Amino acid sequence: MDATYSPPTDPLEVLHLDHEVMLVDKPAGLLSVPGKGPYLADCLLARVQATFPDALLVHRLDRDTSGVMIFALTPHAQRHLGLQFEKRMTKKTYVARVWGVPTEKTGTVDLPLIVDWPNRPRQMVCHETGKSAQTDWRVLKDEGTTSRVRLTPHTGRSHQLRVHMLSLGHPILGDPFYSEGPARDFPRLMLHSEELRFKHPDGGQSTKVRSKAPF
Repeated sequence: MDATYSPPTDPLEVLHLDHEVMLVDKPAGLLSVPGKGPYLADCLLARVQATFPDALLVHRLDRDTSGVMIFALTPHAQRHLGLQFEKRMTKKTYVARVWGVPTEKTGTVDLPLIVDWPNRPRQMVCHETGKSAQTDWRVLKDEGTTSRVRLTPHTGRSHQLRVHMLSLGHPILGDPFYSEGPARDFPRLMLHSEELRFKHPDGGQSTKVRSKAPF
């Protein structure tokens, strides 16, 4: 990531707000947390805290990914939600547009991932030292040369959805790291966090928040 970082100026879109949590719709191209250096200071966390100073980080989305992201408003909520993410009790659903059309309509990718050190932040499949990673996928729409898919990760590895779809031969459109040729020729990474299900820190009620994909 370099000094050409030019984050979008979209206004903060709050999807849900109560006394313990807030969920917002992160725009594509905006960092979740600050990077190194003053030119990478603008991020979703900073924008949220400008209006809600008590907001605390729970998880992250890649800079190029848009969609639902949750913040805690109390230390209790941060601990509660952090444990849910750690124990894989949350359920995240993504929508993506990918190159080509899978021959099957649904499936699961179970491939371990590790950082590709010479080419970081790229990740790669490694059966020797990679960390376990699983993703369920389902074709939603055949668009001819491309298709729309729903992705449900069971783990939260870096770039997991992007590498897993590449492993199927269907890279996510507009991906600057894993797509090539016409698959890269899109204005943004076509990956959106569509839905997050979690247990509310106050009482444990199952809660679902959604954001429609902008593509």
